[in-house]
Amino acid sequence: MSTTNLEQYAVDMARAAREAGRRLAVTSGQQRTDALKAIAAGLREQTERLVAENAHDLAAAKDNGLTSAMIDRLRLDKAAVEKMARSVEEVAAQTDPVGQVIEGWVRPNGLRIEKRRVPIGVVAIIYEARPNVTSDAAALCLKSGNACILRGGKESFHSNLAIGQVISESIEKAGLPAASVQIVNTTDRGLVPILLKQEDSIDLVIPRGGESLIRAVVQESRIPVIKHYTGNCHVYVDEGCPAELAESVVLNAKTQRPGVCNAAESLLFHAEAASRLLVPVCRKLQAAGVEIRGCDRTRQLLADAKPATEDDWSREYLDLIISVKVVDSLEAAVEHINRYGSHHTDAILTHDVRAADAFVAGVDSGNVMVNCSTRFSDGGEYGLGAEIGISTDKLHARGPMGAADLTTYKWVVTGYGQLRR
Repeated sequence: MSTTNLEQYAVDMARAAREAGRRLAVTSGQQRTDALKAIAAGLREQTERLVAENAHDLAAAKDNGLTSAMIDRLRLDKAAVEKMARSVEEVAAQTDPVGQVIEGWVRPNGLRIEKRRVPIGVVAIIYEARPNVTSDAAALCLKSGNACILRGGKESFHSNLAIGQVISESIEKAGLPAASVQIVNTTDRGLVPILLKQEDSIDLVIPRGGESLIRAVVQESRIPVIKHYTGNCHVYVDEGCPAELAESVVLNAKTQRPGVCNAAESLLFHAEAASRLLVPVCRKLQAAGVEIRGCDRTRQLLADAKPATEDDWSREYLDLIISVKVVDSLEAAVEHINRYGSHHTDAILTHDVRAADAFVAGVDSGNVMVNCSTRFSDGGEYGLGAEIGISTDKLHARGPMGAADLTTYKWVVTGYGQLRR
């Protein structure tokens, strides 16, 4: 596609989304719920077709040398399509956020002041690999009354187009505008910078993918961006932590699915806990194929650990590698996490309530876990049905973003003829 054609395509897409968003804003919650149920039914009916289209993407991924972690994210089978459909249904079953009164009061002059949730408008989502993001993002945007433009990676191109067609057909049958959900139908990278300049029509951009993608979007965009750059998640084993708790949670946090953003990448031990638990916990990790990169104190206890570099403390490995450090206090652990972490998800393992409270208060992250795995940092696990992403920003939204996080608010003031004096 020529540059001129790309520009026209982006402009037309954005304007169609703006018009669809205005129409969605005045639909009822029941209309949008019915559309989501139709999408879930459509995904189930078209399972064979979706899996067949995904097979084209998987074949190309292997030919292009994608990592096993990326191929894992890309794969669709019957069970995965069913999971996508259930996720859409879970979003449909949630309370409609649009029109909710966040807070309200009556002034002495009788004016009723309300802060009400309203759709953001048009959301552009740019993502890599995972085709389930297509259905999740569409569901969350529709639930919250937003139109969306979805630009998936070339790795999942065939899958995304097929899922998008199911969505378009389903929402049209339900009486919603077809342009409520639009899938970018080109892999030309030149489109993205053009799309990111459509600030007159697009209200918000959400990139999902690697750090390089997110930084490129932030650099190019004239539109506000919600982002998370990396998932350098920590588990801190506090003094007095029971062995069983440390061994089970650390192993799950690191190895249950190492190629995702909420997998643990760094492990911190209080010095007292290290003397008891560092070796058995690390041996379990090594038995699961994890490479240990440790500080000097770690290597004194675990001689076969590789030396950790300064770079290791801030790395998101997305692989069976973990950095391990021994600290002298909870305060030192919090300082380390706030310095090297990515403000995504960090956990403490402790039976001391005061230590847990101090960790929760001190760690500056979107998700803080107490005595459970970092892998629970997920919209589905939180009961949101799905998530549009996990924000490490502090403004507007933080952590897993559900439908309510895709709303803003307006002030509604109701009176009976009051005049300002």
